[in-house]
Amino acid sequence: MRPRWKGKGAEAKALADPMSEIVSQLQSSLLQSNACAFLSGCSVLLAVETEQTELLTRACFGKPIITAEKDKQWFQLGLEEAFYLCYSLKCLKIAGEDNFVKNDVDLWLPGLQYGVDFVAYRHHPSLVHSEYAVIVLSEEGDAGRLRVWSDFHCTIRLCGSVAKTLLMLNVDKNGHGAISPSCLERYSVEECTITRWSPEQSRDDQKASENGAK
Repeated sequence: MRPRWKGKGAEAKALADPMSEIVSQLQSSLLQSNACAFLSGCSVLLAVETEQTELLTRACFGKPIITAEKDKQWFQLGLEEAFYLCYSLKCLKIAGEDNFVKNDVDLWLPGLQYGVDFVAYRHHPSLVHSEYAVIVLSEEGDAGRLRVWSDFHCTIRLCGSVAKTLLMLNVDKNGHGAISPSCLERYSVEECTITRWSPEQSRDDQKASENGAK
């Protein structure tokens, strides 16, 4: 399934401004400012500068919060977003309600849309529709989830109705637990895409293969 770009020129704009470069700029900016966010319930609040506001928006991290403060902009990050910036990119510190910075273990705690865990975008959501509906499966905790063909059939039909490809991520913990984020380095992830079988497409592919063999 090809990307469905939103509007004329969206693809060219995305190629000229790759997401990897935007995230790299954001990482550098947060590191230089020694950024520290604050844990607040099920979200994380981050005070940012003008440049960082633009980078967070372009990278599609969190959402701005309107406040009475004119000299400071606040962003609300999701727990997964904040953990990624803190643990993977190492460009953000996170403090608890006691104002003490939390370590990786403290932050290691146990998005539902289209019946899946996540949706994945090629670039910023303002430019392109999400291409993949992502389901994450592990050795335990998924009893009864996508265990029979009828479950696969229903999920694939739902993904097809919203023009998305089902992407399954099977996480193998390789005998390690999940007591700290350091376990992530020992995990292995197998990914596979599952699409609905189309008789017409299968016949077209077979004809193309036969013609190519002649």
